[in-house]
Amino acid sequence: MEIRDFGTTGLSVPVVGLGTSRVFDVDDDQQQMADEVVALQFEGGTRFVDTSPMYGKSERILGRALDSRRSDAIVATKIWTESIDEGRAQFEAQMDFYGGRVDVEQVHNLVQTEGHLEWMEREKDAGRIGVIGATHYAASAFGHLEKVMRSGRIECIQIPYNPAEREVEEHILPLAEELGMGVIAMRPFGNGSLMRSAPEHDQLDELGLSTWSEALLKWCLSDRRIHVAIPATSKAGNARANVDAGDEPWLDDEQRKRVSELAGF
Repeated sequence: MEIRDFGTTGLSVPVVGLGTSRVFDVDDDQQQMADEVVALQFEGGTRFVDTSPMYGKSERILGRALDSRRSDAIVATKIWTESIDEGRAQFEAQMDFYGGRVDVEQVHNLVQTEGHLEWMEREKDAGRIGVIGATHYAASAFGHLEKVMRSGRIECIQIPYNPAEREVEEHILPLAEELGMGVIAMRPFGNGSLMRSAPEHDQLDELGLSTWSEALLKWCLSDRRIHVAIPATSKAGNARANVDAGDEPWLDDEQRKRVSELAGF
């Protein structure tokens, strides 16, 4: 799997990571599912995992699944609350889940950004946070995200990117490239919506691709401004297929255009 420098953060990341939104919000009796998904992803070369307090039990389930792999993992999680005190409590829980350090700590959906950045910067100085970032899923918030990016207080962003959601191409991705920021792409499958209209196999064969999930991941990652995509899955077979999509060759402009057309855009 290709490894890319994560902007100017000093991290190097595999191009395919693991998202946990919805799929790892499970009870303890489904821990084995998470264990198997994480094991297969790491066997394929993935070290980047992303989660959030917003995702229910996912942080705790992921922490257990990482287990002895924690030292090799790049853990990206988030703070998601209007309350500074609750944000600090979320962070202390993360310290327990992830061995006393978060590699990438993000302000989730720009909630209480200024307040959280103040204490997150202190924790970074103390060595308990590696990289500070911010996320948002809605194009209507990208103006706010741009301001935070220009503040010099964050080093990475997480944004949606797929053939149906390309608003970041206008301002966000060019600015991230200009500033040397790491970029995490969420929703490479459009929250699953793009997977429901997979094209025929012969149409994929024309592009030298085997599956629709591979096509969508390669569409995203062929934009070199994207450092890592984080598809979420609860199925071990899908986990390994996602990892395999992180290998060259990448798509050229015409091939990316064709994938967008096949997706209906």
